[in-house]
Amino acid sequence: MSMETTAWTQLYSVMNARHERRPFDRQTLRRIYGFARPHRRRIALFVLLGVVTALLAVATPVLAGRVVDTIVSHGDSGAVVRLALLIALIAVLEAALGVLGRRLSATLGEGLILDLRTAVFDHVQRMPVAFFTRTRTGALVSRLNNDVIGAQRAFSNTLSGVVSNVVTLVVALVVMLTLSWQITLLALALLPVFVLPARRMGRRMAAMQLEAAGLNAAMSTRMTERFSAPGATLVKLFGRPEQESAEFAARAARVRDIGVRTATAQSVFITALTLVSALALALVYGLGGRLALAGSLDPGAVVALALLLTRLYAPLTALAGARVEVMSALVSFERVFEVLDLKPLIEERPDARNLPEGPVSVEFDDVRFGYPAADKVSLASLEEVAALDARGGAEVLHGVSFRAEPGMTVALVGSSGAGKSTIAQLLPRLYDVDSGAVRIGGVDVRELSARSLRSTLGMVTQDGHLFHDTVRANLLLAAPESDEADLWDALRRARLEDLVRSLPDGLDTVVGERGYRLSGGERQRMTIARLLLARQRVVILDEATAHLDNTSEAAVQEALAEALHDRTAVVIAHRLSTVRSADLILVVEAGRVVEQGTHSELLTADGRYAQLYRTQFAQDEPQATAAV
Repeated sequence: MSMETTAWTQLYSVMNARHERRPFDRQTLRRIYGFARPHRRRIALFVLLGVVTALLAVATPVLAGRVVDTIVSHGDSGAVVRLALLIALIAVLEAALGVLGRRLSATLGEGLILDLRTAVFDHVQRMPVAFFTRTRTGALVSRLNNDVIGAQRAFSNTLSGVVSNVVTLVVALVVMLTLSWQITLLALALLPVFVLPARRMGRRMAAMQLEAAGLNAAMSTRMTERFSAPGATLVKLFGRPEQESAEFAARAARVRDIGVRTATAQSVFITALTLVSALALALVYGLGGRLALAGSLDPGAVVALALLLTRLYAPLTALAGARVEVMSALVSFERVFEVLDLKPLIEERPDARNLPEGPVSVEFDDVRFGYPAADKVSLASLEEVAALDARGGAEVLHGVSFRAEPGMTVALVGSSGAGKSTIAQLLPRLYDVDSGAVRIGGVDVRELSARSLRSTLGMVTQDGHLFHDTVRANLLLAAPESDEADLWDALRRARLEDLVRSLPDGLDTVVGERGYRLSGGERQRMTIARLLLARQRVVILDEATAHLDNTSEAAVQEALAEALHDRTAVVIAHRLSTVRSADLILVVEAGRVVEQGTHSELLTADGRYAQLYRTQFAQDEPQATAAV
């Protein structure tokens, strides 16, 4: 490895390392060993290859020196040829070991990335909805990408680098002291001139790299917001194109400026270190040549010392920054473990039960609930705030009780923020109650297996969310085993068959991000088709028609009639016209059920429901209002 290559490598390592001062945490090291243990044989082989490669790297300069001595002494030409062949053999062996080592490095690194990413992904999937409502998606994705990759460098780069550099340094130093202790000591005296600028400039470059990363992230965030369908629409409606362009150009210009500064600093740094190495070589040749002419040093030793100088400076420079690399890897591991240490609030019991077949009832028994505080479900680093919000935990549902018999439809109505959606989220166990019980088929949902609960209960929310995938893939999310006939049957019953058949690729048409290539009513009917495909026995409709026009609402209502047939249903609706036929209507206010009964019973009672009804239908249904 040349001096210039060494300089570039050291600069890259220091620039990309996290400069955080923190003590070694034994617990972190034990957890790292837990991830490394399945790969321990490969790690051992990887380290052994590093040792052998280091020994071979020192052998070549020694052999080159013997070639020079043989030539100067007019020795046997056959000896020169044998030495040259041995040097060639070592070069071939080094190349082969380099390829094998690179493969082992990639296998270890990618294997560790797979283990860490899978562990984090599986763990995040078990987190409650509150975790996702608070966490910034970009920060979470960064843990799965940047920090996981930073952690794997500890095995693929740092581990082998430290071992091979230590072996190379010791062997090179011993050989150089054997050849000439004077030149060796002088070379060591020049080492600070080579190492200190690397560390100092490296930190400066790291700061610029961090600043550049922040500017690029900000620019990427702005582009992501402006290029999404809702963001682009908002800019077109209210944005000023000239101002948007000027702000983006200003951000891009800052990225340009720091890029120029970084490139200039890199050039100065590499040029300075290359100059230092050239001066060191000149010193070796000058002093060594003088000693050789005086007869106190062999000419071959001068050549060997010059070649060994790189083998001395390169590992010393790398080891000078080894602590930074190790600490950077530890920081990455700790950031990954920080996510893994967040305990999911929803855990499946070891003895979880399955619901028996047949119609099932839904029951809330004196349910009390408060949303968990931020420190229970989130991290300040994932929210990208200095400190977590201390609020939370206050009770929002106060003793809610009702029962829906099998096949019965229960409607929840009331003011915005009254707690209707919270009630709906407790049924599929997106959250657990603080006290009381939520039962399906007479069984507490906390006693049910996740698979049984998901196969029993389906939900349609007001946003009608779809993935950026095909119609087929979005439908199969509910029932992966369904065949094409099942898909078309669900689409027909959801009043979507004609639309999907008219699409360019039919079932294989991509619906766009969040389904934006479809209208609001079409997206809702797609989610209903997904519900029909799953054939779940309990259906939750959370404001399923809240943002639809009359025509779309009529189509969705037809599809809902199919979805609710012979099923137990909990329907949340802002428009009271959609719940008049419900078997039981619950009026929820401030987290309490203040009224319950059928539509006619509640109108007769002339309470909160009648007040809501009069407000909504005073103009549309004057006769009904007069009757009240």
